[in-house]
Amino acid sequence: MDAMSCRVRSVMLFRSAALLSAATMFVLNASAARHKQAEDSPAPQTSQPPSYTISAATLGFAPPGEIYFEARYSLVSLDFLDEDRLLFTFRVPGLFHRDPSGTADEMERHVRAVVVHVPDGVVQAEALWTLHDYGRYVFMLEGGKFALRDRDTLSLGDGSLALKPWLKFPGPLNYVELDPSRQYVVAESTEAAGSHAKSGDVQSPPTAQTLINTDAAPSSRKQDTILRILRSPSGEVMLVSHVRAAVHVPFNAEGYLETLRSLGLSWIIQFDPFTGGATRAGVVDSVCAPRLDFVSPKEYAASVCASSGGPWFVVMTLDGRLLWQRQDSATNIWPLLVVSKNGTRLIRETVQATHAVNATAPLSPDDLIRQNVTVLDAATGKEFLRTQASPIYDAGGNVALSPSGRRVAILREGEIQIFDLPEAPPLPAEKP
Repeated sequence: MDAMSCRVRSVMLFRSAALLSAATMFVLNASAARHKQAEDSPAPQTSQPPSYTISAATLGFAPPGEIYFEARYSLVSLDFLDEDRLLFTFRVPGLFHRDPSGTADEMERHVRAVVVHVPDGVVQAEALWTLHDYGRYVFMLEGGKFALRDRDTLSLGDGSLALKPWLKFPGPLNYVELDPSRQYVVAESTEAAGSHAKSGDVQSPPTAQTLINTDAAPSSRKQDTILRILRSPSGEVMLVSHVRAAVHVPFNAEGYLETLRSLGLSWIIQFDPFTGGATRAGVVDSVCAPRLDFVSPKEYAASVCASSGGPWFVVMTLDGRLLWQRQDSATNIWPLLVVSKNGTRLIRETVQATHAVNATAPLSPDDLIRQNVTVLDAATGKEFLRTQASPIYDAGGNVALSPSGRRVAILREGEIQIFDLPEAPPLPAEKP
């Protein structure tokens, strides 16, 4: 290689190194800017001090690692059994079980459960459960009871934490939800195509049929997603349907809601009674498909994407009356809703990012600032409490409302903080 070639190669290497250094500095500066933005962004203060606090560490709780951020795993569950007892469950470290071949189940996890008396924090019962995935696992029922989901089974539990088998499905459960009155359970399971329930499995009588997102065409798939609506606690199957994919079904004891695309940004919200005869329940404008959730048997909430500004949260009655709405910041993502048993109060929980998330500005773990918690009256939208939950649980489970809506529990700063609130105003009367 001659001297000229050496000089040219040296210049090219120098320029490449300079460009790489500049790119590295740009990434570092961008990362530092994000962190500075997060640090400079004033954290909203709690609007009122807690009435009581219970140390979570004394119950065996430790925050999860950052590796779980953005995975949307359910790693904690905080629920009121009644006005004075909390069920607090959380993942704890443990060894994987290995089968005879030596293979470990990487989805296996150990969950500690404690029943805590409020306000003194006395532990009344404790247990250790072994579960086999990272989906939501605790669902509150009537009378201080709960359902525990694991694989294809729902077990019944109470304040003693003793479990007994309840419902077994022909395949693993993907999704479980209860209606506002907790009279019905909707369950979606993945089952082998054409399979039939075995002895001991949930039975689906031929009369239990509906048209919720049905796939009428013959299927060549090896697996189907089956949706069932069952009576609680008898487990009687009322409705069953083949669905194309796991779906969120907003329903009450009489029927379910669905969204129908209309002109422009408009979406028609339709209520479909199980007995037939659909009725219009409202119209909203949204650039995305609205997410619907029942707040009470006659009241529902729609999370919509506004064409300008941030997303909106709209609360309406089944006869289409607008009760109230709130504008939200475009930097608030992953909204979650928790509703009291009597439907008078609700909690809206969101994760705040450093920027609005879209195709050109994706999300990274460094962009998550805090998890905002807002407690609202269901009838009026009046804000009664504003605070933050910590650590961030992007799948929720770290806030709870008592059955009356007069107590709120939030996992925050190593404590379970409990807030006593005044009685909420009654829900609006039905339109005559």
